[in-house]
Amino acid sequence: MTDLANKLRPTSLETFVGQSHIISKDKALYKLIKKKDIPHLFFYGKPGTGKTTLAKIIAKEINTDYYYFNATSIKVEDLRKVFDRYKNALIKPLVFIDEVHRLSKNQQEVLLPIMENYDAIIIGASTENPFFTLTNAIRSRSFLYEFKAFTKIEMERILLIATNEVDINLSNEAKEYLMISSSGDARAMLTLLNFSYKVSKNIDVSLLKELRENVIGDGVSSSDTHYDLASAMIKSIRGSNVDAALYYLARLINGGESVDFITRRLVIFASEDIGNANPNALNLAVSTMQACNKIGYPESRIILGQCIIYLASSPKSNSAYKAINKALSEVKNGRILEIPKHLDSQHVGYKYPHDYGGYVEQQYLDKPLELYESLNIGFEKTLNDWLEKIKNIK
Repeated sequence: MTDLANKLRPTSLETFVGQSHIISKDKALYKLIKKKDIPHLFFYGKPGTGKTTLAKIIAKEINTDYYYFNATSIKVEDLRKVFDRYKNALIKPLVFIDEVHRLSKNQQEVLLPIMENYDAIIIGASTENPFFTLTNAIRSRSFLYEFKAFTKIEMERILLIATNEVDINLSNEAKEYLMISSSGDARAMLTLLNFSYKVSKNIDVSLLKELRENVIGDGVSSSDTHYDLASAMIKSIRGSNVDAALYYLARLINGGESVDFITRRLVIFASEDIGNANPNALNLAVSTMQACNKIGYPESRIILGQCIIYLASSPKSNSAYKAINKALSEVKNGRILEIPKHLDSQHVGYKYPHDYGGYVEQQYLDKPLELYESLNIGFEKTLNDWLEKIKNIK
């Protein structure tokens, strides 16, 4: 049995599965590919979601040469060799750079004139959001697209295609585990299927678990598992129901959910739903994440349980969550205020609060904004008292 992940890799837009939010027939990118007029693109998202596959399909659709590089080992000289080869050519090569977030600034600068003059089509891929690692100059010359984990329906479709290709007996329970344990990563699912088949044509859950004992990544959305259980756990913590939160945590642990998946949600919850009503909740959640990732199961269950009891028992406030969302909404809707001159890097006219006993009245916004509304819950009361005392200093 050959490598299923490579054997079943789609070769056309019509056979490409997933990412319908960017690549379905009514989407702009799909239309540009069909018109063979491709901008520079950067794809980011979970592993095994089709980033490399789509780049190869694009190269095939526009009938051009395809070059693959990995930013972890890329050399500027190798890039220049490709670009020099096509200096006076009639076609533009497609240069695909994997792990693009690892490109150094020097390497990015080599790409700039190529992108500016459109001497080649640059497509990059990353499991991390390259918005924070690519320079403004690179981003202004390209488009960024997020690739999402395959849904359960999409994973079922890929699995059906795979099982039609080979003589295999796969129980319904095994099919479910293949999808759930692969966390929306089609390549991971096909790799597990591939090596299981090499052991036996009759594949059951016990065989799959011998090769992959635990779920990888975040888990696939499916009824009564993973995301649903995580949602129930978070809602129970928010509702201050300790027993329910512990029960859903136990279900997640028993189902093989990774500590990384669970602890990330606890950290987010601590800030979003508790916030400054009990600031120590965030400290404890972060400590839980660090400890659990170092220790792993089975001992991590104790740390997770302690953290969940603390979060469920804490006072709840979403005032910080609402405040930053309101601030971002103002910015995204075009409310870009001038920075008052005394606050810029020149400091001209700036009043240093420490010279005035800790507080001095001065303008901080070009126009007034009311973003933060304290709920006056828990430690928020103390913060409000502090602010009031600070501003009443004579």
